[in-house]
Amino acid sequence: MAKSEEVSKQFLEALEFHGIKRRDFLKFCGATAAFIGLSDLYIPNIAAAIEKATKRPPVVWLNFASDSGCTESLIKATYPNAAEIVLDILSVDYNETIMAAAGKQAKEILEKSRKEGGFILIVEGGVPTKKGHGRIGGKEMLDILKEFSGPAVAILAVGSCATFGGVPAAKPNPSQIVGVSEALKKVGVNKAVVNLDLCPVNVEILIGVVVNYLLLGKLPELDSFGRPKMFYGQTIHDNCERRAHFDAGRFVEQFGSKEEALGYCLYKMGCKGPMTYSACPKIQYNDRVSWCIKAGGPCIGCAEHGWPDKFAGFYERLPDVKIPGVAGVETTADKIGVIAGVATAAGIAVHAIATAASGRAKGEKGGGEG
Repeated sequence: MAKSEEVSKQFLEALEFHGIKRRDFLKFCGATAAFIGLSDLYIPNIAAAIEKATKRPPVVWLNFASDSGCTESLIKATYPNAAEIVLDILSVDYNETIMAAAGKQAKEILEKSRKEGGFILIVEGGVPTKKGHGRIGGKEMLDILKEFSGPAVAILAVGSCATFGGVPAAKPNPSQIVGVSEALKKVGVNKAVVNLDLCPVNVEILIGVVVNYLLLGKLPELDSFGRPKMFYGQTIHDNCERRAHFDAGRFVEQFGSKEEALGYCLYKMGCKGPMTYSACPKIQYNDRVSWCIKAGGPCIGCAEHGWPDKFAGFYERLPDVKIPGVAGVETTADKIGVIAGVATAAGIAVHAIATAASGRAKGEKGGGEG
């Protein structure tokens, strides 16, 4: 039997061991292809790329200042279980939250991974930069990050805590917590970081980036915040399922109302969708069953850097965003949508300037997780 055939056989046996049928695996590959913007013709390529990665590259997952919400998102992913199909197959060499090893044994595993190198480094949580405010095994978190960033082939910051500091970095931030990119600058490491915002990260975005790397041998194109454009290229507002109600001027004015039951727009209830770039409406959570707005909660903007302070309070609507249906406007629904889009963009620009100038007095009190 050829070596490639043997690898394929071992891979399929590994899937069977996890209770995953070949047909379901190919279905997963098809969904992943569509998710990262490829046609069904790439399904065999994606399957082959994952098969070849049955042994390498390994994954080292470091947890710093966070509530482990992104790890929870990973291990609670519904079927097809992305964690089992990709990350477990890829060999998560280290993740202190879910690994069986502990203490000295876990430390030895981590050190072995560092020496061998060639791993994908996934970082969850912000990095305390004030000495003594974040230590693991007697080492500063900042020093651990520096040690493991060098031998890594790619660095992924998952969740808003890792991308910019998240909730732990909200004012007054006594531990001086920052995101991975900022932390690496502080220790003189010049290395690209892929920022996967959201609180918690959507596991499908993480898997999409990993598969993209395995398939193409490179990281996806990033925006100015280091986020993959394929997942953070449009606002929530652009693709929201309630957008038609916004364009028609139909809004929820009070929770528990008839308008809420009818699925009207949540903009007046504090929705930050017009300023938040994320593919949430397309991906959703819980096996693509629901997401914040579908469940009746306004978007709190957790995909945006600085959201705990920037968007507090979470139920206050964005200021100066013009909405359709104002007095004196007589036009068709299509034209109202165009007018609303232009007004929204103008309002966002005004709001951004005001935010930069004043820091939003109410936001200075800090925020909480949504």
